[in-house]
Amino acid sequence: MNKQVFASKEQTAYADILFYGCWVGLALMLITYFLYVSGMITPHIPLEDMPKYWSQPVGVYLKEGQVPTGWGWISLLSRGDFLNFLGVVLLAGLSIICYLRIIPSFLRNKDIVMFFVAALEVLVLLLAASGIVGSGAH
Repeated sequence: MNKQVFASKEQTAYADILFYGCWVGLALMLITYFLYVSGMITPHIPLEDMPKYWSQPVGVYLKEGQVPTGWGWISLLSRGDFLNFLGVVLLAGLSIICYLRIIPSFLRNKDIVMFFVAALEVLVLLLAASGIVGSGAH
């Protein structure tokens, strides 16, 4: 028996955003990495100084490099070594973007359970990304 299974419109929309978003995120990471290592954008910590921090605890790197913790990195986006965080943030936030795209569809279809599941997922992911709860790694 050859049974075909079809994806819903919501599943397809989620998958499309995830697929293209991953490629955009990877391209952004490659471009910003090139800008960093080429020296086209001045880094916060010079590339030649980085090896001395590799064997040190992260606290040493944060203190000596005057690197902000949490979302403080946003203030350093004009620096090459922090600009490449944008691709990572895009990849990390893709699930939120995907859910935000399909939530209106759940409402239109009166699929209240899936609407609440997706809405709660967005809230949980945003809360986790905010750094409000938990001790964090830094």
